[in-house]
Amino acid sequence: MPAISVLIVNYNGEGYLQAALDSLRVQAFRNFEVIVVDNASTDGSADNLDTGGLPEFRLLKQDDNLGFAEGSNVGVKAAKAPWVAMLNPDAAARPDWLDQVMDGIRRHPDVHMFTCTQLSLDDEQVLDGAGDNFLGFGIPWRGGFGRPVSELPEEGECFSPCGASAVFHRETYLTHGGFDERFFCYCEDVDLGYRMRLAGERCIFLPRAVVSHAGSGITGRVSEFALFHGTRNRLWTYAKNTPAPLLVLTLPGHIAMTLAILLRGATKGHAGPVWRGLMAGIAGLGRIRADHSFGPPSRTASLGELMRVMAWNPMNLLGQRIVVRPEVPTAAPDMLDPARS
Repeated sequence: MPAISVLIVNYNGEGYLQAALDSLRVQAFRNFEVIVVDNASTDGSADNLDTGGLPEFRLLKQDDNLGFAEGSNVGVKAAKAPWVAMLNPDAAARPDWLDQVMDGIRRHPDVHMFTCTQLSLDDEQVLDGAGDNFLGFGIPWRGGFGRPVSELPEEGECFSPCGASAVFHRETYLTHGGFDERFFCYCEDVDLGYRMRLAGERCIFLPRAVVSHAGSGITGRVSEFALFHGTRNRLWTYAKNTPAPLLVLTLPGHIAMTLAILLRGATKGHAGPVWRGLMAGIAGLGRIRADHSFGPPSRTASLGELMRVMAWNPMNLLGQRIVVRPEVPTAAPDMLDPARS
């Protein structure tokens, strides 16, 4: 049985997908499998792939575009390994990526989700991200996006993984319902991280596990698609997961920040998709909160614990700063098993 399954969800990733597979071919760690879930691509990107040199490869072609959320769930359910490492099709892993991931798993036997360093695919002196952060007023962001690589922190705890290089314990991922398929794409990683946080789980940032990422190289970072889904799903993540006392405390700030985002969108010519995303989010709130298929679990984490891992300074959001907190001491090496299930 492989120790870890690498999952790539592809949709029209021509020019990227083969490069992602090429980076996996040269991994120093060899006990892994690769699963590509192709969401009915029309550009031929999943045809005639060169998979030579991969320990094990499976291509799961779908009849429709399921989106990143449901496509990921399909892949995780099909995975053979106790751990799943997600890799975007517009990303490439360093040769020691899986080595560093497995080392992190060994050193943190009580942790079930990890996130990796993401460098810009175009300029590796620029960060693409260091995990996802969550402002307590309900606004998530990718920590460190666009900032210099010199700001990369040491290993520590962040709010949740970024889906472009997230690592999950497979059984824990499935126990929490996986990604919310109603999101389709964007914020599904923060939403699952939030749900796992409510159940007492933690997320560890592994700075030496490195991938390079184009950052919405396929969907477009400021496309109407990205702005609509990002706005709608951001509201759903906040409204469905935030405990009532914290919701009451932070709602005025959330409304103020949402208005600020709308105003900023108007100044940049993006107000239309942001407004439509907000209206769709509000319209779907009742259904999202009533249907607990991908809802939050019964909360075991205290409000204090939850608030501790959130960010509270809006300047961190505005500056895309990294919020990674020091970690507690880890377990002794003789207690560790890289393939624990």
